Amino acid sequence: MPTRQSPLPTASNGARLRVLFAGICALILTVGLARFAYTPMLPVMHREAGLTNLAAGWLATFNYAGYITGALIAAAVGNLRQKFVMYRIGLVLAVVTTAALGFTDNTAVWAVLRFLSGLSSTAGLLLASGLALNWLIRHGHRPELGLHFTGLGLGVVVSGLAVGAMMDRLGWAQQWMGLGLLGLVFFVPAWLWLPSPAASGPLGGAGAKTAVVPPPRRWMALFIAVYFCAGFGYVISATFIVAILDKLPALADKGGWVWVIVGLAAAPSSFVWDRLARSMGDLQALLLAFGLQTVSIILPAMTLNLPLNLLSAVLYGGTFVGIVSLTLTLIGRSFPDNPAKAMARLTLSYGVAQIVAPAMAGSIAAQTGSYRGALVITAVVMLAGMGLLLVMLRDTARQAQPS
Repeated sequence: MPTRQSPLPTASNGARLRVLFAGICALILTVGLARFAYTPMLPVMHREAGLTNLAAGWLATFNYAGYITGALIAAAVGNLRQKFVMYRIGLVLAVVTTAALGFTDNTAVWAVLRFLSGLSSTAGLLLASGLALNWLIRHGHRPELGLHFTGLGLGVVVSGLAVGAMMDRLGWAQQWMGLGLLGLVFFVPAWLWLPSPAASGPLGGAGAKTAVVPPPRRWMALFIAVYFCAGFGYVISATFIVAILDKLPALADKGGWVWVIVGLAAAPSSFVWDRLARSMGDLQALLLAFGLQTVSIILPAMTLNLPLNLLSAVLYGGTFVGIVSLTLTLIGRSFPDNPAKAMARLTLSYGVAQIVAPAMAGSIAAQTGSYRGALVITAVVMLAGMGLLLVMLRDTARQAQPS
């Protein structure tokens, strides 16, 4: 844990909650609506807009190409004030690109809009989380982002409920426009309540830097590989779980409500994983989360049983936020002076996985008529991630032994 030198006076708990609420709203807007709404919208896009399985996979790939582009930009920018400007640009992009999907049925234009939506998701997931963590460190609060990352689960709930409410009343185009309008509700607090780093003063009062020993290169390399595996596991379910479960007879045309179940499981999970990390250690908690998410991935590939598939949705919702929260918080603590930049570097591997995996899954589904093969491959990748975490735990134990 990094030590702080001469921190700014501790801010009030009310100020802390406003900052975290701004981050929550940013996540709901840029990830929950601009990214996640695509998942419950897939079945209606298939039925009404003529979207094919192959095109659906490629649109998801373009979305994550935008995300990794945003991560590259964030990694290259070290100035916190510039990151704050990028954050606000991302908020605007999220609203505009979500609504604009309803104004065209051209697949090429959809691809451009999904790319820009992916670019905007960097604002919530990387920039807002980094800026919020930096603010917490500067103002004497515990450097944890569990409350901030409830925005991921709440974003799933909001997008699922919104699509479910509009499904029988509006066509696919009107639903996208409605989602864009809904985004304005979260845009306002996300814009107003996350303070500019210029207003926070220098870290340590007189510009002192935190005393941090950088992680070893081997540790960083292993952690980057682990997060690649996490990105692979996350994106397949995030993109296709509704389309997969929508094919079950008991859930025909109701798969979107499964997305709400995912969100309800995800919303409180970041608190749980924070507590588990405190008691058992960050890497041990990550290993547990990986194991449970692997189970969630393999269940739909193994059975059509409705309760087990609903259990899969709960396990997925309860783990993917925890993996993101634990990983980004751990790397942010390791680089407290500019956590957003460190998070962005780590996230590049996560983004690469999210470009490769949806295209692979869409191609397999187009050739076989099923997502089963993609789910099996994804489970194998997650098991590889667990193996890498075990190596990290072994290395950490060796380093802790007296020489």
